[in-house]
Amino acid sequence: MKLHTKPGACSTAIHIDLCWTGQPFEVQVLDADGLKSEEFRALNPAGAVPVLVDGDFVLTQNAAIVGYLADRFPDARLAGDGSARQRAEATRWLSFVNSDLHPAFKPMFAPAAFIADPMQHEPLRSTARARVRGLFESADRVLVSRDWLAGFRSFADPYFYMTLRWAGRTGVDLSGLDALAAFQARMDADPGVQRALRAEGLA
Repeated sequence: MKLHTKPGACSTAIHIDLCWTGQPFEVQVLDADGLKSEEFRALNPAGAVPVLVDGDFVLTQNAAIVGYLADRFPDARLAGDGSARQRAEATRWLSFVNSDLHPAFKPMFAPAAFIADPMQHEPLRSTARARVRGLFESADRVLVSRDWLAGFRSFADPYFYMTLRWAGRTGVDLSGLDALAAFQARMDADPGVQRALRAEGLA
């Protein structure tokens, strides 16, 4: 099994999930040029990570990959205890990160994709920061009473953790969100997280 990832991207969350499985795997860390290479485009013509290769099976898209890992390695409990209810709860929070939180960062990462006028880029970023702050506030309210988003450690947590790292890079105000800070500290201290970050040069 081999993961293609870019440091600090959402694919780093998959890297953490793989570390949590305790199973052997390979990692290829790509830069911008690597994403454009013919070899990588043969795996994913979109030129985007993550890409997971398992034998002759090539899989893209975060949500699909983490579901596959949960099914391939059930003992890792990436989707909970195997019950439909815990799987649904983990997937609910994965969907929150994948469908709501991650896209809310895009105007900060690439404002020109939304507004051509450069004079409007900073106001757009400011609006996006406020929206992201609101989404983090909703997660903070949940994390006040639990250590993990779903109530148990799941494949939603590494993805959420990466968005917290993005918040630091993009100037999102997280002041006063103490439960988020505690969650990030737990993740920072996790051996699997540390292993993935080191491998991608992010430690």
